[in-house]
Amino acid sequence: MDPAPEVKRNRFPSMNFEAEILTAPHDNSELYVIPSMRSLTAEEYAEAFKSFLDHSTEHQCMDEFNKEEMPNIVAGLGNGKSTINVLGVGSGTGEQDLKMIRIMQAAHPGILIDNEIIEPNPQHVAAYKELVNQAPDLQNVSFLWHQLTSLEYEQQVKEKGAHKKFDFIHMIQMLYRVEDIPNAIKFFHSCLDHHGKLLIIILSDSSGWASLWKKYRHCLPSTDSGHYITSNGITDVLKRLGVDYHVYEFPSGWDITECFIEGDPVGGRMMDFLTGTKNFLGTAPPGLRRQLQEALCQPECSSKKDGRIIFSNNLSMIVVES
Repeated sequence: MDPAPEVKRNRFPSMNFEAEILTAPHDNSELYVIPSMRSLTAEEYAEAFKSFLDHSTEHQCMDEFNKEEMPNIVAGLGNGKSTINVLGVGSGTGEQDLKMIRIMQAAHPGILIDNEIIEPNPQHVAAYKELVNQAPDLQNVSFLWHQLTSLEYEQQVKEKGAHKKFDFIHMIQMLYRVEDIPNAIKFFHSCLDHHGKLLIIILSDSSGWASLWKKYRHCLPSTDSGHYITSNGITDVLKRLGVDYHVYEFPSGWDITECFIEGDPVGGRMMDFLTGTKNFLGTAPPGLRRQLQEALCQPECSSKKDGRIIFSNNLSMIVVES
């Protein structure tokens, strides 16, 4: 009698954090091994994030905010100085930064804008620089990139002992990747000059993300390294700091229909973004995958429109005074 074929073991994080799959061969020729679940690399995250942006109204939502509220917000910046100092924290590929800079240019014609950027992702920094190179209308704007995390920037500032002050600091959809959120807000608020403003854009508590993270957190894999923070968590921090702030709410949607189409590459990338996991649909245990897809369809997370499944991506724009 032939000895039993050796069975390979494969460990991966799951709902129970560690599960072991022992997969016997279908035809006694070779073993089929399910690949491990793992978190996204910086490059994979950038690709997954692009799929999210392509299928959501996130940037259109920010455009509405820029059009309706930003002119009033930036009108008093600089306090009569010849230069407005701006700091973008986690600026990504820079599209939103440049839109806000153009609003500042319109509000303060001829003024110099000194724009510094903190962004750790090298692909995002390269894309931002390319965007600037292609823009003919930024003559009075200087750019300085710091390819660092917000914490690395904070440590660098404290080591130098020099504390540059800024008239406008923005943290757009980036606090999910920050370890100590209250400390980060406190530090960057301390970087504001007199009459300066800090803009934090974060997911609203009316969004599907808030419901997913609060009610269906057990459906998300342990490979998701992001922090589940929404606007109420930020305003709690601001209240403890004793600072003045104002919250603007804007609706946004994300079409996740392809996430439910077996083998769809776009749906696969969007699920990777949603879970922070590489090839989630191909590596997650079937039970976890099914639970998450069911949670995404719940009315507190998404709605149906013209046969499409639209996940609520509502945003809160929080403007904090110095």
